[in-house]
Amino acid sequence: MSASANPEDNGGEEQGFLSHLVELRDRLLKMVLAVGLWFVVLFPFSDQIYSMLAEPLLRHMPEGSNMIAIDVASPFLIPFKLVLMLAVFLSVPVILYQIWAFVAPGLYRHEQRLVRPLLLSSTILFYVGVAFAYFVVFPLVFGFFTKVAPEGVQVSTDIGRYLDFVITIFFAFGLAFEVPVATILLVIIGVTTAEALSAKRPYFIVGAFVVGMFLTPPDIISQTLLALPMWLLFECGIFFSRFFKTRVEEARAAREARDEAASQGDDSSSAG
Repeated sequence: MSASANPEDNGGEEQGFLSHLVELRDRLLKMVLAVGLWFVVLFPFSDQIYSMLAEPLLRHMPEGSNMIAIDVASPFLIPFKLVLMLAVFLSVPVILYQIWAFVAPGLYRHEQRLVRPLLLSSTILFYVGVAFAYFVVFPLVFGFFTKVAPEGVQVSTDIGRYLDFVITIFFAFGLAFEVPVATILLVIIGVTTAEALSAKRPYFIVGAFVVGMFLTPPDIISQTLLALPMWLLFECGIFFSRFFKTRVEEARAAREARDEAASQGDDSSSAG
């Protein structure tokens, strides 16, 4: 009987694996479609979008200075690259939802209730970090860079290198603003506790200023503009991690109570 059952089991596992692959393919196609739609909508405005991105630098450049394109194809490829990155950036909610929809069936109900707010908050915080970099950090950074240029040196930035620089800063601040989400996840999965993180607060503050020193120009104002939000978000992460940890423990206790009650019911029915 075991020999005849094995082919059925293998066939069921293979069919389940194939169904997961088909679902994964469909969700990846939806992600690509979302990016493609945004790209089609934004590409006709690529020049205006790049001008908007370059505005914080152009505002501080000496009068009569312009940005330059070193490579022959840069005037076309750089706006193309920018629009593609912007399309991916705007498609992040769709991408995260598709990932969530694919993973959710394998999670417990209480885990699903926890993952949803974490996904939403991580998306919002990433966007807030990018906006903070554009409206607060860029004016200070470019103002500093243009003022420290040696006398007789004309500031003319290549459009490709400028795009690489701002994308790096965007992702740096976007990821830095994910500190509370990372803190909550570390506490929930049991790597550390809120109390242990509170005890390490001085080390985190020093680390935040060190990160600010590497990601911003060497002046105390811009370093503080990155370090202070990271510290405040770290404190928010500690505060909310206690709340989420309590909810996880309550849900786990309730599930164990239900399982125990169900096992006792099975024992009593078998005894009867």
